[in-house]
Amino acid sequence: MSATDAAAQPKGLALLRAAFSDRRTLAMLLLGFSAGLPFVLVTGTLNAWLSAAEVTASTIGVLSWVGLAYAFKFLWSPAMSSTLPIIGRLGRRRGWMVTLQVVIGIALFIVAASHPEAPGGVAAMAAAAALAAFASATQDIVIDAWRIEVAGDRAPIDLLSSIYQFGYRIASLAGAAGALLVAAAIGWPGVYMIGGLLMGLGLLGTLIAPEPEPAPQQAVLKERRGSDRLRNLSLFAVLAGWAWAAYQIIHFMVRALTETEPPSAGEFTGSMGPWIIAAAVILPCVLAAVISRQATTEAATGSGLLDTLYDRILAPLTELMGRLKWAALLVLGLILSYRLTDSIWGSFAYPFYMGTEGGALGHTLVEVALASKTFGVIVTIFGIALGGWMLLSLGRMATLTLGAILAASTNLLFADLANGAPVIGGLMHATGLYSLFGAFGVGEPMARLMLAITGENLASGIAGTAFVAYLSALSSRMFGAVQFAIFTSLALLIGTLGRAPLGEMIDQQGFAPVFVVAAWLGTIAIAFCILEWIREARGRPLPADQATSAPDDAEP
Repeated sequence: MSATDAAAQPKGLALLRAAFSDRRTLAMLLLGFSAGLPFVLVTGTLNAWLSAAEVTASTIGVLSWVGLAYAFKFLWSPAMSSTLPIIGRLGRRRGWMVTLQVVIGIALFIVAASHPEAPGGVAAMAAAAALAAFASATQDIVIDAWRIEVAGDRAPIDLLSSIYQFGYRIASLAGAAGALLVAAAIGWPGVYMIGGLLMGLGLLGTLIAPEPEPAPQQAVLKERRGSDRLRNLSLFAVLAGWAWAAYQIIHFMVRALTETEPPSAGEFTGSMGPWIIAAAVILPCVLAAVISRQATTEAATGSGLLDTLYDRILAPLTELMGRLKWAALLVLGLILSYRLTDSIWGSFAYPFYMGTEGGALGHTLVEVALASKTFGVIVTIFGIALGGWMLLSLGRMATLTLGAILAASTNLLFADLANGAPVIGGLMHATGLYSLFGAFGVGEPMARLMLAITGENLASGIAGTAFVAYLSALSSRMFGAVQFAIFTSLALLIGTLGRAPLGEMIDQQGFAPVFVVAAWLGTIAIAFCILEWIREARGRPLPADQATSAPDDAEP
């Protein structure tokens, strides 16, 4: 881009006006809603239904493992590079979106027909939820790739990431607060029937969305690094590692849901968790790094099955590791740890708000809907807006680091609530906040909860917006589907594996220790953010924004 062209680009409020005149932003809002709704219904709101049915926290922790579909979606992300027959006439990305949105809607209808109180009802519900989670995670792959591929001068990746977060959080409001209010009025089955119907908004977003031009991958695929033997052995090792990890997790979930005396989730995570992460994540990255360091290249493309599998699975990792080199260790640490402080206890939010033991607060469905899933989501949306402004004014790494600090520290607010709120209660007495809330008819317990939720959700909005923007910018436009799926899977992986033992910890020790542990874990992400900020200040190996943005005149 020339200096004259750069000067002509819109900036500040002009950039926002130009972006919202583009159909990509409206599509992004609806697609963000389509991504957020099934996630909150399956991994969050479902736990409220289970809590109301008096299912134990340990069982809820095991059932939350349906969220592993989001943590391991990179396993099938290479398949999203293909075009579906018939429906693929809409385009490679849009064809997948339509198909997956229909499957999600059907799966939510099946959940609505399930009853956890009936014999075998929990297992049936888990199967339907697993189908919804799998289709939803796959939809995320396609939506993330679409966002990376259509980003341009008038709709840059940071702006699209912020709008995506807006749509996602609006879905959280509908699927959480709205769901609780609907459940109180017509029952839980009605919640999931309406959720299935609301997936129609995702279909509308797909029809509005422009189909991106295919990225110029062919030149990259022709440059095969290393020998055929090394590539093939590495490919076999990766496929074997992924198959073994998937088997171990599925086998444990089946045993946990069907056996009279289920195995300990804590023992499984402690013994097998590190091996699963090593086989599914570390091994492929190490092999890709070895391939990327080979001195020789081959011009021949090849057309066999192994060549195709390499192009779909290992080529994105090889490009990534070759670009980042040793900095990949730092980036990997940041991604693994950044959302850990939120994701590790998220499945137990409803038991904490609504339960009566272990420091739980004992609020009603309506109170939780108003405090957490209405007021809280509004605060989160404000945090997203603030995060978007910070991205444009302070920069990506400053926003990312501040988000990590806030996300870790706000866990201590909930630890204080679990201990009887001595700090929050004293603060509200001293500042007169109790009187302020009381003027609106809000009692002291609800006021304390709303203050804690304000801090936590504001931090979540800032951190989530910065993190999506960081991962999107880190992804190459040529391999966006696979690379972003890997990044987001890593972000969820450790937190998802840690939920089951945390359920046992809650049963044994109460909620307060869990929040303290989450706060300490957040300091790991803070350290990685600071180191990554220093690395970027010294010079990034790849101009990532060039990899994730395309000129607007190139779009269809």
